[in-house]
Amino acid sequence: MCTVPEDRVARLCEIYKPKKVTMASIDLVDTAGLSRTHEGSAARLAMIREVGCLVIVVAAYDGSEPIADLVSLNDDLLLADLEIVAGRVSRLRESVKKPRPNRDQELAELEALEPLHQKLESGDALRDLDLSPEQEKAIKSFQLFSQKPRLAIINVAEDEENSQQLCRKVPDQVPTEAVSLSMQLELSRIGEFEREQFCEEMGVSVFNRDDLIRRIMDVSGQMLFFTAGEKEVRTWMIRKEGTAVEAADGIHTDLARGFVRAETMSCEDLFRLGSEREVKANNLMRREHKGYVIQDGDILHILSNV
Repeated sequence: MCTVPEDRVARLCEIYKPKKVTMASIDLVDTAGLSRTHEGSAARLAMIREVGCLVIVVAAYDGSEPIADLVSLNDDLLLADLEIVAGRVSRLRESVKKPRPNRDQELAELEALEPLHQKLESGDALRDLDLSPEQEKAIKSFQLFSQKPRLAIINVAEDEENSQQLCRKVPDQVPTEAVSLSMQLELSRIGEFEREQFCEEMGVSVFNRDDLIRRIMDVSGQMLFFTAGEKEVRTWMIRKEGTAVEAADGIHTDLARGFVRAETMSCEDLFRLGSEREVKANNLMRREHKGYVIQDGDILHILSNV
């Protein structure tokens, strides 16, 4: 579990002086790569299928071929998705031949799945596909790999000079970072002064953990919003384009169930004016409905009748 960094919390604490600060976090699940012989891969695939975003680390030293490894993994994940969708399509095709009470629903599901089946058979991912509500419903429980956002990290040798060229070769426009993890591990073991001297002499930089977490958040389509007061300042995760009622549900399901409104202000207005009282005095405290789309830097106070 890693705490999601957020620099604005310090400013919020200066203003509210809360008794408690709670930061949102993400779980990073480290799994072994898939076996080239596919032995034991089924169990690994089942574990990976539960995650919301794939962070794929491949080596680029000692004769390894990172681009080929990424392509091979992508093919394996597409094949795993194809097996699931093809199996469901096959069962539906057989089922709709018989007079069943739910035949119309099965026909609708089959109609939704067949284009996706064809897409996967062609070797194309579903991440960028504009799915209909029927298609979304049909594959919701499948947790398909080809729908998951992903970030590739190429673990390069310390003297690798072509790391950016490697990044540009990554297929499917997958966001990519190139870093020497062994060197970064060594840098983490020395003192700050020595580390700064070494980095200056070698012309390298320390791979920032917080920047990586922010990159994962961005790639996976997640953002933060705030709740703030004298009792607690807290950060919460929500999907980009998430609504006020979704934010309420993330805080507590009862708040979403009895949602009345979200009293909302921006961090920028609060920091500029110095207090919540001044924000209200300048009519910058907004009353938003449940469909309001949360913006970066929003501070929410949810009003509920439950």
